[in-house]
Amino acid sequence: MSFNIALTGLAAAQKDLDVTANNIANVNTTGFKESRAEFADVYASSVFSSGKTKNGDGAQTTMVAQQFHQGSLKFTQNSLDLAITGEGYFAMSEDIASQDYTYTRAGAFKLNKDNFVTDAAGNYLQGFPVDPGTGNTTSLSLSTASPIQIPDASGSPRHTSNVYSSMNLDSRAGAPSTTPFEPTDSTSYNSSTSTTIYDSLGEPHVIQLFFVKQDPAVANNSWQVYATMDETPIDINGNETAAGAHTPIDTLQFTAAGLPDVTAPDVTFPDIDILSTGTTGLSGRLSNGAQFPNNITVNWSDEANTANKLPTQYASRFEVKALEQDGATVGRLAGIDIGTDGKVVASYSNGDTSFLGQVAMVRFSNSQGLAQVGGTAWKKSLTSGEPIAGEPASGTLGTINSSALEQSNVNLTNELVDLISAQRNFQANSRALEVNSTLQQNILQIR
Repeated sequence: MSFNIALTGLAAAQKDLDVTANNIANVNTTGFKESRAEFADVYASSVFSSGKTKNGDGAQTTMVAQQFHQGSLKFTQNSLDLAITGEGYFAMSEDIASQDYTYTRAGAFKLNKDNFVTDAAGNYLQGFPVDPGTGNTTSLSLSTASPIQIPDASGSPRHTSNVYSSMNLDSRAGAPSTTPFEPTDSTSYNSSTSTTIYDSLGEPHVIQLFFVKQDPAVANNSWQVYATMDETPIDINGNETAAGAHTPIDTLQFTAAGLPDVTAPDVTFPDIDILSTGTTGLSGRLSNGAQFPNNITVNWSDEANTANKLPTQYASRFEVKALEQDGATVGRLAGIDIGTDGKVVASYSNGDTSFLGQVAMVRFSNSQGLAQVGGTAWKKSLTSGEPIAGEPASGTLGTINSSALEQSNVNLTNELVDLISAQRNFQANSRALEVNSTLQQNILQIR
């Protein structure tokens, strides 16, 4: 019996050595989680045996349990390197259409020949679908997740529909000395500003706004607004106007306090539409086969309608508070950014951005129950429970760090101490075998 007890001790010590050696071997493996051999004693007795004199039957390995505590982060220069801080796993699939997922904490990702985000083994990183403009996630189910692909095509142009303009007009200014208004004569207007708009093909055009203060004898605190497109004077219908007969596109009336003279609850001047349709609208000014599908709306505020950026007429120099538009020319992919919430954002050379997806993260009720499949990956099992998908940085799920990798959570110092302990345990059990062998030899030599 003592032989068998010592053998179980040797087997347990060998298992401890194997686990410790595996931890040491993977001390530099990204996303690796250390294991711990757990043991229990073996005790078997029958109803006819005396429990008071039973010594036990040795030791057995009950589990090699992985320890899922956080590993330290190593920062890199690759934006596709991802590390999870907190709970959660990346979902991976072997091919594009597969829903047989594996789960990993190793985030050393790269692009394959088709621009899909993959790991070193070619497994595809899964992402949730999002709205390209707002980034809002449209589904948080793994059944709707798909491999994340980074486009290599140019960013499509976007025609301008809105111009946002706000400024302070100098109340101390007098009416221009030259009348009528002429865009080529700076003495016929007080101030001007310009912005670039884009047609449906992404070609730029310059819209210039001119501000002319009216004679107080005609209208007090009143300004007329004229416009040109590509240096051609236009009216509110987008038609070209003749010299000496230019017509304003709007008139801005201010109160004695220098604020827009509008009726509550309005706080700024009504938007105006410069017509773009037809042969006489703004589209009729184009000669490149493009058009402005919508009228160009001039909004007298910034895009967020910020209170302190509304048009004013104070005793201060002319100042442009806001001048924006919502169009864009053709752009090339300039960079990829991944936020802590897992949103993948493509930046283009034209200043445009587009949300490509959101990195899918999952958690399990019992991570200890995950089945190892190698390659620092796991699969669900009966004891782990079903994967619970969600957005990074929500609920109990952790955040994502771009340009970082989670290192192995192995503590090399502890492992070397455990190695010595396991070695001593093995030697002690070997000594027990040796003593048993000597005792039996002595018995066999009795005559």
